[in-house]
Amino acid sequence: MVDNTILNYALNTLKQGGLILYPTDTVWGIGCDATNVEAVEKIFKLKKRNDSKALICLVADDRMLKKYINKIPEAAFDLMNIEDSPITIIYDEPQNLAKNLIAEDNTIAIRIPDNEFCFQLLRKFNGAIVSTSANISGNPTPKSFKEIHKDILKGVDYVVNLPDENIGTKPSSIIKLNNDGKVQVIRK
Repeated sequence: MVDNTILNYALNTLKQGGLILYPTDTVWGIGCDATNVEAVEKIFKLKKRNDSKALICLVADDRMLKKYINKIPEAAFDLMNIEDSPITIIYDEPQNLAKNLIAEDNTIAIRIPDNEFCFQLLRKFNGAIVSTSANISGNPTPKSFKEIHKDILKGVDYVVNLPDENIGTKPSSIIKLNNDGKVQVIRK
């Protein structure tokens, strides 16, 4: 059961263009409204990350995915159905997202998380949320809340207060699916 007070604080922070630190099905993530250019820029600055390196975003389900991807390859649904660990898929021709979230090759990485908090937050927000690991660029991905750097903790507007036990400890696999049918494994 998701605590509605925590959920509402996170939701209000996102709606106001703020950054949240939140648990996902993979690792602790830094998130913001995936349609808000200024909020996305705040994440790049906080992580000290080059804005030419794309970020991942999360959607609640297939219906929400269709709001952000012009043409979803059939193979995407097959991958999501057979894969039993978290998988992020890179799609061609994103739409309705912050321009600075979209990669230089006009692609976007999106995952449908298997995490109740994320699912509830995405549903209530009714839109995509950025999800990038809660670390300074170049540093290791924290495997627990206590490993998150103090600069990250101070740099977000709201820290979701949930225990570590429902969070994975490694990033998702990343697969690139081109509209022409080409499939490429980026991270396993």
